[in-house]
Amino acid sequence: MYVCGMTIYDLCHIGHARMMMAFDVVQRWLKSSGYRVTYVRNITDIDDKIIQRALDRDITIRALTDEMVVAMHQDIDALGIERPTIEPRATEYVPQMLDLISKLQTKGLAYQASSGDVNYSVRKFQGYGKLSGKSLDELRAGERVAVQDGKEDPLDFVLWKAAKPTEPEDAKWDAAALGHPFGVGRPGWHIECSAMSCSTLGESFDIHGGGADLQFPHHENEIAQSEGATGKPLARFWVHNGFVRVDNEKMSKSLGNFFTIREVLAKYEPETVRFFLLRTHYRTALNYSDAHLDDARSGLKRLYTALALMPEHATRVAVDWSDDYAKRFRSAMDEDFGTPEAIAVLFDLASEINRSKSIALAGLLKGLGDCLGLLQQEPKMYLQAGAVLSDERIAELIAERAGAKAAKDFSRADAVRKELLDQGIVLKDSPTGTTWEVAQ
Repeated sequence: MYVCGMTIYDLCHIGHARMMMAFDVVQRWLKSSGYRVTYVRNITDIDDKIIQRALDRDITIRALTDEMVVAMHQDIDALGIERPTIEPRATEYVPQMLDLISKLQTKGLAYQASSGDVNYSVRKFQGYGKLSGKSLDELRAGERVAVQDGKEDPLDFVLWKAAKPTEPEDAKWDAAALGHPFGVGRPGWHIECSAMSCSTLGESFDIHGGGADLQFPHHENEIAQSEGATGKPLARFWVHNGFVRVDNEKMSKSLGNFFTIREVLAKYEPETVRFFLLRTHYRTALNYSDAHLDDARSGLKRLYTALALMPEHATRVAVDWSDDYAKRFRSAMDEDFGTPEAIAVLFDLASEINRSKSIALAGLLKGLGDCLGLLQQEPKMYLQAGAVLSDERIAELIAERAGAKAAKDFSRADAVRKELLDQGIVLKDSPTGTTWEVAQ
């Protein structure tokens, strides 16, 4: 599986997290289903925005991108998003990109313009538009850009950008030194993924993924480049996740309506954010708001509360896929990674645990939750996270309340409960004793 990853000039926002979460679940479920998964998610560490940000900060491109890679890993690690098997950086694959460009030029699909750029000749690739459903006639009708910079056609796109005098030296490669006659420059964005995917996974592979906004033109151009060079299908399946929206607009840095992962994690627990992202099907647009995150927190607490009711909280065990709950869960996930329906099964299972107090079902709940990267914390620790009072003081007050109830001093017992509630501590009485959690 190859997934188009981040262009690392700034901190990741929650829309980026949605993309990486979607494919984290895909690879988790494929592994749970018995597949051996090689997951490649690239890093774009050279482009116009990266160059400009490095210049603005008066640091090297490598210093900026190294800093942003560390920040990205910190953010996604916090959300429980597993690292890919291979995480190639574009700057490490420039020789492979040049090899691919030369092959396209030999086949008559690429040409060097008077500007020095090397462009892809879109009209010469039969089948352009087959992924997005766009026809050349439709694209011609929408042409508004005059032919410039030596392009033969407005639809053509750049494979190799000739260097500009104003660009820093660390944004340039000498193609001649790498055995190609294209001059000093840097790769275009689209060629990066064609080179990295084919270098790491071969000329054809199973799944290619990314955000819905990449379907056209990025993925369409990848197909034209890769299949134009090899004559083989690039990917057997194409998977695109939906946008995160704020006030019915796509969340993006260009619109300025984004929330970084770090900003969101300053207000909400990482697992709450993960649960929020997974409650909506990956292909569906997701509306971001504090109200939706608050609701996700409440829902996740319901699942943890079911586990906390057990005399000894269950440990995760291997899932018995013959169980009816497990069969329903598998059916949901096998239908295009249907996390909303799978999570509905978790809630049904939690309701049954509340009724039956079954240790076995609690183990099943944790096992199924693990397939989604959920419910792996100790329940009491999760429910009590953020308490103002110390655990020892809370235990003393619970013991005092129990003593008051035993002495039939119910007014004192109620007063202790209120004292704890005023401190944000909610008591939960059950036949096995009293537990507590932090009010949300």
